[in-house]
Amino acid sequence: MSLADLLSADQIIPEMQATERWPAIVELIDLLVSLGQIKSADRDSILAALKQREETMSTGIGFGIAIPHCSSDRLDQVVAAFGRSTKGIEFDALDNAPVKFVVLFIVPKNQFQTHLRTLASIAKFLNDRSVRDQLAAANSKEEILSIFQDRSQKP
Repeated sequence: MSLADLLSADQIIPEMQATERWPAIVELIDLLVSLGQIKSADRDSILAALKQREETMSTGIGFGIAIPHCSSDRLDQVVAAFGRSTKGIEFDALDNAPVKFVVLFIVPKNQFQTHLRTLASIAKFLNDRSVRDQLAAANSKEEILSIFQDRSQKP
């Protein structure tokens, strides 16, 4: 599952306010709640699952990328949000560098293969330096979305 499949322009924050890991995760979750993708009653349990995952090991994978993720029995389809920070977010990343791109996604419980495929697809996509350069230069959430769409159509 590619980011182009998971995101609309509304699910993209072109300039995140958060400067640290937890506020960044909350900022993206609150966006999904405001869009009705996550029920407000489920917000805290999903945040707790994300926190538990982050405490195991930071999802800041290096190269300015973080992919916070978890599974939840409160959802019946994958939901995602993307945030960009030109200032950088302290995310306790593996390379200790600030994070510029945060892709948060939540997968329904018991969809382990979907979870792994989604994570692998996002990591591979953002591992491409030219993609990160394009995302950094984009001027709007629509432009960010079009980068995801253009890249997902290439073989």
